[in-house]
Amino acid sequence: MTSAVRLQIDGTTVELPAGASLLDAARAAGADLPALCHDDRLRPAGSCRTCLVRVDGRTVAACVTPASPAATVDTVGEAVRASRRDAVALIASQLPPHALADDARSELADACRELGITQGSAAGEPDRGRDDSHPYVQLDRDLCIACGRCVRMCSDVQGTFALTLTGRGADTVVAPGNGGDWAGSDCVACGGCVDTCPTGALTQPGPGQGLTSRQRDPDRVRTTCGYCGVGCTLDVVVRGGAVAAVLPARDGPVNRGHACVKGRFSYGYLTSAERLTEPLVRRNGALEPASWDEAIRTVADGMRRAVEAGGPDAVAVISSARATNEENYLVQKFLRTVIGTNNVDNCSRLCHAPSAAGLTASFGLAGGTDPFEDVETADCLLVVGANPVEAHPVVGARLLQRALGGARLIVIDPRSVGLARHADLHLRPRPGTNVALFHGLAHVLVTEGLTDPRFLEERATGLGALFDLLADYPPERAAEITGVPAEDIRQAARRYGRARRPAVLYGLGVTEHLHGTDGVRTLANLPILRGAVGGTGHGFGINPLRGQNNVQGASDMGALPDLLPGYGRITDPAARARAEAVWDRPVPPRPGLRIPDMFAAAREGRLNALWIIGEDVCATDPDSRRVAEALDACPLTVVDELFPGETARHADVVLPVASWLEKDGTFVNFDRRFQRVRAALRPPGAARTDFDVVHAVAAALGADLGCATPAAALAECARVAPVFAGLSHERLDREGAVPWPCRSADQPGEATLYAREFATPDGRAQLSAAPYLPPGEEPDSAYPLLLVTGRRWAHYNSGSMTRRGGNLLLDPHGRLDLHPDDAARHGVRDGAPVTVESRHGQASLRARVGHEVTPGQVFCAFHFPADSVNSLTSQHADTATSCPEYKVTAVRLRPAVAQRGEGL
Repeated sequence: MTSAVRLQIDGTTVELPAGASLLDAARAAGADLPALCHDDRLRPAGSCRTCLVRVDGRTVAACVTPASPAATVDTVGEAVRASRRDAVALIASQLPPHALADDARSELADACRELGITQGSAAGEPDRGRDDSHPYVQLDRDLCIACGRCVRMCSDVQGTFALTLTGRGADTVVAPGNGGDWAGSDCVACGGCVDTCPTGALTQPGPGQGLTSRQRDPDRVRTTCGYCGVGCTLDVVVRGGAVAAVLPARDGPVNRGHACVKGRFSYGYLTSAERLTEPLVRRNGALEPASWDEAIRTVADGMRRAVEAGGPDAVAVISSARATNEENYLVQKFLRTVIGTNNVDNCSRLCHAPSAAGLTASFGLAGGTDPFEDVETADCLLVVGANPVEAHPVVGARLLQRALGGARLIVIDPRSVGLARHADLHLRPRPGTNVALFHGLAHVLVTEGLTDPRFLEERATGLGALFDLLADYPPERAAEITGVPAEDIRQAARRYGRARRPAVLYGLGVTEHLHGTDGVRTLANLPILRGAVGGTGHGFGINPLRGQNNVQGASDMGALPDLLPGYGRITDPAARARAEAVWDRPVPPRPGLRIPDMFAAAREGRLNALWIIGEDVCATDPDSRRVAEALDACPLTVVDELFPGETARHADVVLPVASWLEKDGTFVNFDRRFQRVRAALRPPGAARTDFDVVHAVAAALGADLGCATPAAALAECARVAPVFAGLSHERLDREGAVPWPCRSADQPGEATLYAREFATPDGRAQLSAAPYLPPGEEPDSAYPLLLVTGRRWAHYNSGSMTRRGGNLLLDPHGRLDLHPDDAARHGVRDGAPVTVESRHGQASLRARVGHEVTPGQVFCAFHFPADSVNSLTSQHADTATSCPEYKVTAVRLRPAVAQRGEGL
């Protein structure tokens, strides 16, 4: 164990871990030294000389000088204080007077005030100009001191390398690396440069100008990001009842003082004129404003009629990954105890249901196996079917830094994007062929002795059946199926198999397939064969990169048709009895409808009431025209929403609800951490939280759900689900983040799963021998291209939040990525409108011609509902979980002008 270092700072003894600097020691002793080139998130530079101290008779820069045992350090002596003052004054003298104005909020201004340096000392002439082209980042070149912090933040933390220092001597200034303006650069608006700038040269516009994560502010509210599933800890600064800034928390367990454009800046939707602020009820065919009493009464009366006409199973609810755990818990309790049905599901059905099913089958629990911190020790990263640089930017940045630090990086993805551009090996399989590729990799592990025989003998089962199957998948056959060269398959397997601590992370490119669960299971075979799972110390296991902020938690809370909170099976009498004992109501023993089954039942007249909470299903679900038909056919459709989106237009009742910045509760992130969500604002107008709305509907039906507060709901959930028994709001307020399983209040939670045994019935990891089966669609002469759908960096899901703010300036419309060969073949020009047709529908996009996709494949996102992208996708779905096959749709193209000319 590394020993601590003890030394004297201004007569005070401090003790720090080995490797700490004198700046760390000074801060530990309470000394506040200026350090204008230093940021704790970056490697020390020691270039500004403003943190000077005296140590054992020498004057040194504290940030780059290691703390030595028994050293005596002086930070307050007159001579060393004068040296620091001179260093700061020299820097300030080059700047214009507004750098030190009374209202200036910057490290430099604070240091000058503390050292007695006045505004008159700043005598520079403002002549270098500004760059205000970007919606979130403004540059005042006259305030730049060329400290390099922004450049290093962009390269060493974010990994975008968008910034540089240009000019010579006193004229050196930060600039976008492409030589143009900021808005046209490679900047992804993570805000790191703004947050680290010590002078105010880089700021965000508006009331957040000058606010950084370094400052202490009594108006800050600590919460968890409501966008992707990373679970970044954020501090929300409120001024005058409005959000002034959202800042990354430097002590955030996952993000460590980093953020992305969505969490950092995408809160403009809060004040959008389109925000719903009062209930709407359909009268005479039109949605009209109504009171909450009328709206709740309409919902309750409609549900009563539905039950009277078709029984409890004529009612269903689609709960939300955007809602809190407590809201999801209350929704499923309402369905099961008030209505008497298990017809509850959430959008994990559309993304990571195969992860839950596959990981449960392989290991026993429906979550990733290891904490993300362990990726810091991985020496081989296998990233499969994911583009975290855009979809999970903070994770993508961490993975890139690990790869740049020496870890081998293997990317399996059809597109050359994000991490693939930095990969040691990039395997580009044909969409829909994952299982064959994973078997090809496993074949090499087995035949070349790259497995862990002892682990397989003691802790796994199914090896014989898998060995027999793998005989049919040598690299050459896998290459025929996938299009990946056999030698690349061998090299990838060898690098993964020979690594001391390999890590597997995967995304929707594994799950959103006809055989997505088989994909998860056969990918999970690799860490099992390698013995790199189960707390062995030989690997990071396998983690899904969850797409939405609480898609893990919504399922954890039992918002599923076949599972109770904590994943007790509805068909298990013991699990039902445990819930019934807490709820004092019977739980229906038959699994309910999944989301696709709900829509089918509505179209067939078997579903009479459908409540959709926080999901724009007409924009995000496959074959969206059929979804709209289902909503129109259902006698009562209720929608909880922030905005009047595509789904709300088909509703009978629209209820205005709170966003993630306006509610209290918890989320669970992609590696199973419970974290607190706290309201920074009140919902606008008459909007309410989903938690309050569910209570109101239950009360209108004559029921009392208990759980008067979100804290009480989580406490009750802890009684229902043993894996959450040790969790509470009080504990999370105290500790910050706690992973599940957490079976008692005196346990820390299991960050690494299966250290003793797996949670399967026999305590062993289960190898899968599922054969490769083709996808649901194949291209042909009529539809010669394969469409893959996904996300882009500036937007989130249907774009309801990110399209209502500055992000729209960064990414203003939907695009179709296609290869130059296909563009030429179809007569499509770069930037031109293009019509995309499938066997199910058509969409309108703009062409983006490039080499990110291979010939025969195209890619687009679904952030712009008006594009109708999900009218293209099919109803093919994973055979085990009904997760749609978003990643394989056969399409054809035609220039949009041709479409108009033909009168289509």
